[in-house]
Amino acid sequence: MMIKNLFLPIFVFVLISGIWGISPASADILPWQMNFQEAVTPAMEHITSFHNMMLYIISGIVAFVTILLLYVIIRFNSKTNPVPSTTTHNVLLEVIWTVVPVIILIVIAVPSFKLLFFEARNPEPELTVKVVGYQWYWGYEYPENGDITITSNMLKDEEINPSKGQVRLLSVDNPMIIPVDTNVLFQVTASDVIHSFAVPQFGVKVDAVPGRLNSAWARVNKIGTYYGQCSELCGKGHGQMPIEIKVISKEDFAAWIQSQGGHLKSPTPPKPDVPASENNT
Repeated sequence: MMIKNLFLPIFVFVLISGIWGISPASADILPWQMNFQEAVTPAMEHITSFHNMMLYIISGIVAFVTILLLYVIIRFNSKTNPVPSTTTHNVLLEVIWTVVPVIILIVIAVPSFKLLFFEARNPEPELTVKVVGYQWYWGYEYPENGDITITSNMLKDEEINPSKGQVRLLSVDNPMIIPVDTNVLFQVTASDVIHSFAVPQFGVKVDAVPGRLNSAWARVNKIGTYYGQCSELCGKGHGQMPIEIKVISKEDFAAWIQSQGGHLKSPTPPKPDVPASENNT
């Protein structure tokens, strides 16, 4: 009996927490966390906004259907309604239950397609990182910065140093390094089996397929360390393929590139103006 009495207040608290964000958004996974991790790219901000919109729509549909079912159970049971109606058609009601779902689908479809095109547009990259999935680690290449190549393996339990902010099952020996406020193009492939490069706070999840080059982009607006995982079952070491990305200032990134024996990407020269007389010939 006590459990039944506690169920309703607990349910209400959980529902309010999810809708109004009582649980904090953070770069860390927290106990009892319900929201997404903090969005640090425009794509993830759009995904979070779309998710919140869908939450309101779904909650409204669930509440309406629940109320409707309760009304039908109470109003049309055999005791309160011993003589059932013989009505078979109601034109207005049929129009409403056809038109309203169509309107809801349109409301969902428009921002959904906008989000899809926004994520797929791949703006002019300022930095290109080639991501290669192996069994069972990641390789990162910087082809426009002197062919810098690093391999990234998960740290073992005995190698973890909490004082350095290292996290079990997530920290690696050589994280990917990218600069803040920079359009980064990820070119993703694999050397053996299908992997998946996924970083939740970036809003990035793209398959790494052998013999194919997929792409995704991110513009991180906050310096920090961000984690992801291989999200495609790729064998016995699948759970030991974390992704660690350190986002640093542009000045620190330039220094890191030089320490690796590379160089910064040369800026694209502007196209020369062509005289109108030459355009007409």
